[in-house]
Amino acid sequence: MLAAVARPSDGEASTAVYIESGSKRVFACALEWPGWCRSGKNEAQALEALAAAAPRYAVVAAAAGLPFPTRTSIMFAVVERLPGSASTDFGAPGEIASQDTEPLMAQEAARLAGLVAASWRVFDQVVGGAPAELRKGPRGGGRDRDAIVAHVLGAEASYARKLGIRLPPPPPEDPAAVTALRTAISEVLVAPSNEAAGVERGWPKRYLARRIAWHVLDHAWEIEDRSQATS
Repeated sequence: MLAAVARPSDGEASTAVYIESGSKRVFACALEWPGWCRSGKNEAQALEALAAAAPRYAVVAAAAGLPFPTRTSIMFAVVERLPGSASTDFGAPGEIASQDTEPLMAQEAARLAGLVAASWRVFDQVVGGAPAELRKGPRGGGRDRDAIVAHVLGAEASYARKLGIRLPPPPPEDPAAVTALRTAISEVLVAPSNEAAGVERGWPKRYLARRIAWHVLDHAWEIEDRSQATS
C-alpha cells in the first residue's frame, strides 16, 4: 500500500514535489519526473493520487532507461507551494515552479527529453492495444480512442509554439508528420539553455516537458481505464 506522504529519515531519499492550489483543484507534481503529476480536491488528495500513480509512472521511467523508486512507501518532500489559476481548476497544471527558470544543463536536458520521448512511446503502445470505442462515463460522455489521439496531437502542436516551433497539428493517420513534430520538440528540449531568457511569450523547457508528458500520460491512463470491459 503506497503512502502518499511520509517523513524521510536522515539520509533517506525523497521525491521533490510542488503543490499548485486552485480554488477547486490542487495538483501535486514531481519536479524531476515530467508527467508524474496528479490532482485532487485538496493537497492531501493530490499527494495520495500522485503516490497511487507511481506504478504507472514506473513504466515510463523504465522506457526511458532510468531507475525509479521501488520502495513500498513513496517519500515526498513538498519544496514549493504555488497559487493556482483558472487552468488549475479546469484540470491542467498551469503554473511554473521556481526551479523551472534555472539554467538547464546538458545532462538534465537529455534526461527531460528522454522522459518525454518515453511518454510518447507509452502512449502509442496504449493506443495500439485499445479498442476504437471506449467505455463511456456515467453520463455517457468521453472521447473515443481516435478523438483522444487527435486531441493530444493538437495540444502538442500548440505546446510546441511555446518553444518557438511552428508546425501544424499532425493528422493521426500521418506517422511522418507525427514524427516530425515530436522530433522538433525533442531537438529543442535536449539542448542546454539559459531558462531565464526563454522564448518570447514561451515556457521554460522544464515546464514544457512536464506539461507535455502530463497531458500524454493523463490520456494514456484514461484510455487504459476506459478500455476495460464493463461488468
